[in-house]
Amino acid sequence: MRASGPETLTHALVSGSLPFVGTYGLLEVAGPVLDALGDPTRRAILETLRRGGPSSVGGLAERIPVSRPAISQHLKVLGAVGLVDHESRGTRNIYRVDRTGLDELRAWLDRFWDDALEAYADHIRRTESGGEQ
Repeated sequence: MRASGPETLTHALVSGSLPFVGTYGLLEVAGPVLDALGDPTRRAILETLRRGGPSSVGGLAERIPVSRPAISQHLKVLGAVGLVDHESRGTRNIYRVDRTGLDELRAWLDRFWDDALEAYADHIRRTESGGEQ
């Protein structure tokens, strides 16, 4: 018997009729990459490609306990944010890590740490000049 009630109705209506809306515009480019990496299966796919090199969907499905259609869907998301790329070889696509998305994420993280280090340096300068204890 299927569950019923307000939770089921809400989930069906919300997941089926509303588009995803990003709420954190501050993350610019890094936001979609972070969203993609928020899924553990996508992280496993990316790590498998990083360690094992280029692979087909079937090859990934052999190493990750997820169906081929699920692997394909995850690869589509990873490709959309620039984390994987593919080339066609006959009837198969061979996927590999694309550093573009990782470079964008790294640039965002570098800005974060640059700001943190600058704030720390400002604190040290104020402390040394006797402005703070």
